[in-house]
Amino acid sequence: MLDLGVLDQSPIRSGGTAADALNESVKLAQLSESLGYSRVWLAEHHGSNSFAGCSPEILISRIAAETKTIRVGSGGIMLPHYSPYKVAENFKLLETMYPNRIDLGIGRAPGSDQVTAQALAYGSQIGIEYFANKVADLKAFLAGEPALTKGLERVEATPRTSTMPEMWMLGSSPQSAIYAAHFGMAYSFAHFIAPDQSKACIDQYVRNCTEANVTPRPNLGVFAICADTQARADQLAACRDLWRLRFEKGDPGPCPSIEEAMNYAYTDSEKARITAKSKNLIAGTPDKVKHQLEALAADHGVKELVIVTICHDYEDRARSYELIANAFELGRV
Repeated sequence: MLDLGVLDQSPIRSGGTAADALNESVKLAQLSESLGYSRVWLAEHHGSNSFAGCSPEILISRIAAETKTIRVGSGGIMLPHYSPYKVAENFKLLETMYPNRIDLGIGRAPGSDQVTAQALAYGSQIGIEYFANKVADLKAFLAGEPALTKGLERVEATPRTSTMPEMWMLGSSPQSAIYAAHFGMAYSFAHFIAPDQSKACIDQYVRNCTEANVTPRPNLGVFAICADTQARADQLAACRDLWRLRFEKGDPGPCPSIEEAMNYAYTDSEKARITAKSKNLIAGTPDKVKHQLEALAADHGVKELVIVTICHDYEDRARSYELIANAFELGRV
């Protein structure tokens, strides 16, 4: 049986606010726990009018406090921006407050445009070429072991913990698969970003883990929308399609409503673009979505999917997760 988790990007809807989005993230996490999902991850985006979650560690703390058993984590922390020591401290603190419930997912992407990335770096000359060093030091700080960076060997990240956050490498490229296997980490591939590369990257990760005598633990991040009827699912998917078109033009803004999506005058080239992007979208009734998710997992040899769903209205998003949970009989013996 598949394990299912939730990847929440805290989407801001047209006519809504960032505060609405964050409050809905809390509600969605509570719902996900009650439905039997195994984990909920919070995304990191900067300078965005589409997503409200710019600081996963803060939102993790709030959501973990509002739930009881579900694992809560980052999907993910964009490590090139930050000090591994500070990230270790943040997640050791979270692990101390919520033991055996915290996931630390890390990634290489900026989660922003280049100018915003410069603002995050604020003059630091330590670029993405140091990513592997940062991962190595982060693992050491979390485990209470000497850092690999010269001069930091005696630095200790506190508070001391008897347990560690579960570490995941997040990615959408072959390089992320290589890093995940090299560092012996679980690996989550963003199928919803790069569906054409997903199987090759998962295969590479598993192969590299096997060669290194490391137990592979992959999952897929998948975009799915489920509704009571196919017509309703198609309407909800149209909102996502219009958002993506605007994203590619450089100004996606909030998630559009069904009315906005239905009334938009698509050009032939835009229609072709939507069709080309359909590979990373699963949308339909519960039976259809369940069948496609199971087939996708089987094709990739994974036992866990982390589902991202974006709808204009929270009720539609919550209903989608509910229908999927019921289809898979999550939480039932």
